[in-house]
Formats: sequence, structure tokens, C-alpha cells
Amino acid sequence: MSQMKKTFNIGGESIELPVNFNPRLLGLGAILLLAVILLFSTFFSIGPDEQGVVQRFGKYVRTEDSGLHMKMPLGIETVKKVKVEFVFKEEFGFRTLKSGVKTIYSDRNFQDENLMLTGDLNLGVVEWIVQFKISDPREFLFNLRDVQKTIRDVSESVVREIVGDRSVTEVLTTGRMEVATEVQLRMQEILDTYEIGIKIGTVKLQDVNPPDVVKPAFNEVNESKQEKERMINQAWEAYNQQIPRAVGEAKQTIESAEGYKLNRVNRAQGDADNFRAVWRAYRVSRDVTRKRLYLETMSEILPKIKKKYVIDEEQKNVLPFLPLEQGGVK
Repeated sequence: MSQMKKTFNIGGESIELPVNFNPRLLGLGAILLLAVILLFSTFFSIGPDEQGVVQRFGKYVRTEDSGLHMKMPLGIETVKKVKVEFVFKEEFGFRTLKSGVKTIYSDRNFQDENLMLTGDLNLGVVEWIVQFKISDPREFLFNLRDVQKTIRDVSESVVREIVGDRSVTEVLTTGRMEVATEVQLRMQEILDTYEIGIKIGTVKLQDVNPPDVVKPAFNEVNESKQEKERMINQAWEAYNQQIPRAVGEAKQTIESAEGYKLNRVNRAQGDADNFRAVWRAYRVSRDVTRKRLYLETMSEILPKIKKKYVIDEEQKNVLPFLPLEQGGVK
């Protein structure tokens, strides 16, 4: 049995609905749907590594940090999320197709990027990376049309300028770290003038080689440089071992000499003082002092003599001495 229907005019169109249909339900559903749309278009969340740039009819209004926030609904205000904690990387002279335990690189030739003329009119193949963060989301989004291309153009220009001021040997060996540091500072200086909200974190020369044609000769030069550095380091190691030891021995010798000097001076001073004291006593009582000096001297000498003989000068016998060591007499 067919259900009776009634025609309603909604928005200029005729719609047939069941007779028992209540138009208020349609209005309630529309209001509920509008409320849901308003709710979802009003609230938005920003991740912990992001900042949100809010625009009102396309014009910048404010920047929101991580968390839950509100905005005007229905597209009046829109939000662009920018990863301010993420480290972006640009590669020059090579491309990484897949990173992991076994990194896969592109076999394409990038000589338009990495082949450079050095200051001594030699050629070098320079591969490097640039790592950076977004420091100001507003400047990053609105001040420049193509930030990535600008960074690549600036980096390539600066590297060619700095490499062009150095010899190929310096770029290949000892000057690599200095070149990378100078490139980083120079790039940051230029990008700051563009006001694009970029902070350069690292510039690293991944690989610096001569062209394949002359690579064997340059490898020999490189090995010679490394051998030279190794020998210099060994010499400094020996120097650092021997010099402190020699300084210590010299200090010990000087301290021993100072001690000997002090001992001799003190002993001489004591002897001089003792002589003066004896001389003063001798002047007062010569006989007593003379006998005391004689007895003291003999008391020091006699214990050192193994055999002792006492001779009587007035004795006229055949044996004018007394054998003290016979009969247990000593």
C-alpha cells in the first residue's frame, strides 16, 4: 500500500515528503549540522613541534603555539601549520633515494652543482648538505615565494665563492672544516637580509674529491699530507713525554743543590761559631782549653784505631811499650 505524500517547496524546488513528515525535524537537523560544522571549524590543535599561522581573509593575524586554540569559523580565519622543530635538509652534488642501514644514492651525474673551480685554477668535485630550521613561520610563509629554491641558490653561490678563494689542496685536506663554517655564516648573513625566517643549523662537506681523471695523483698527495700530520703528531707526543721528564729532573737537581748548599753553609756557620767559642775559652784559660781540645780529639780518633800502643818515652828497656791487647786487656 503506497504511502501518501505531500509536496513541499524548499529553496525554490518541489520536494515530495510523506504526509506525516514534520518539517521542524528538517530544520532541527539543519541546525544540528550547522552546529557541528561551526564546532569543527572553530577549534583547531597545533602539534608540539609546530606553530600555527592564522589568517583572516588571507591576511596574517597571529601565530599560535602548540595546544588547542579557537578561530573564526566558516573559513573566515584559516590556519597554516609550520613545523618549527623539524630539521630540513638540502643535498648538493648528490641525492639520497633511500636512507637506512644501507643508504641508496642516485647514480645521476650532478656536475652542474658539484664541479667547481678553485683559487689555483684547478677543478674539484664538492658535495655538501645544508640543514636548517624555520625560525619565524610568518616570514617563511609570506616574505618569499619559493624558499627552497632560494636556499639552494644561495648555498651554491656561497660555496662556489668560498671554494674559489682557496687552493684545491686546501679544500681537499685541511681547509674543509673552515670552508663549511664560513659557508654557514655567509649563508645565514644573506638569508637574514631576505627575512625568510630560516636558521641554518649545519653546513657539512660530505665529500670533496678531484675529478676522476686526476684522482690517483691527488690521492697520493692526500696520503703524503696524512703521513706528514702523523709524523708531526708522533714528534709532539715524544716532545710531551721527554720535556716534562727533563724539567722534573732539572728541578730535582736544583733542589738537591740548594739543599746541599744550605747544609754546607749551616755547617760552616756552626764550625765558625764553635771556633769562636773555643777561641774565647782559650784566651781565658789556655792550659785547660788545650788539654780539653787534646782529650776531645783523642776521644774521636782512638775508637777508630784497631790496635793501640802506649809508649813510655822514659823507658829504656828493649821493649818500651805495653801490649794492651794481650791477656784480654784492651
